[in-house]
Amino acid sequence: MTLDLQHAPLGQTVGYPSQYDPALLFPIARAGARGELGLPADAPLPFAGVDLWNAYEVSWLNARGKPEVALARCVVPAESPNLIESKSFKLYLNSYNQTRMADADTVRARIAADLSAAAGAPVAVELILPAAYGELTLGEPEGECVDGLDVEIDQYAPSAELLAVDAARGVVRETLLSRLLKSNCPVTGQPDWATVQVSYEGPAIDRESLLRYVVGFRQHSGFHEQCVERMFLDILARCQPTSLSVYARYTRRGGLDINPWRGTADHLPPADLRTPQQ
Repeated sequence: MTLDLQHAPLGQTVGYPSQYDPALLFPIARAGARGELGLPADAPLPFAGVDLWNAYEVSWLNARGKPEVALARCVVPAESPNLIESKSFKLYLNSYNQTRMADADTVRARIAADLSAAAGAPVAVELILPAAYGELTLGEPEGECVDGLDVEIDQYAPSAELLAVDAARGVVRETLLSRLLKSNCPVTGQPDWATVQVSYEGPAIDRESLLRYVVGFRQHSGFHEQCVERMFLDILARCQPTSLSVYARYTRRGGLDINPWRGTADHLPPADLRTPQQ
């Protein structure tokens, strides 16, 4: 995968901004990676989807100079032409730290407008203030975990050929789960860890093959969103389900976690439920 990240802050030593600066956001066109997956830029996407971002380090100064804090939940539509490079998002949020803002809703609206401009499509933003922190809960995605299967694995690059169906089980409707997804940042090489949930209806997926396939991302370089789209397309092509949802919950880095979901039209976006690993 080739990406023009020469001017991106990722992998570079940069100073932290002291005042609000929307120019810090660095968009990356989705078209390049999707082209490598065989998705033409001018064709409708074969999936619905969103990227659920959670920001845990949001702060600004109120009108009297007193610091305020919040959590932010951002929903970026998969049909947006751009994803947003994560370090640039962190730097952008930090640019509020010494910036006076009228109130929390002004902050929320400003973040939503700036992210929408960078993504090229409307981004929904919710600020969760400290008074509501007690209502937040941890949980695990639903599904039967395949990680306990005793399988031999010797391939650590993703390959659709690893996937197979279990013809003896016929057509099923089920949700499978693995906590063994690991990929690497395509710029810094740092590891990205995730739990992935696969919900589908169709010919039964051979569970050992699914586990080998998930582990096959272990030395793969790709952004979170691109890894999930590859998974969705590979499972769709090899196993031919009539209904499919692929959802990954990545652990946070730099005060942000990114949780991409891609699904067929009959699925709704999943709940943004933080896992214990996050």
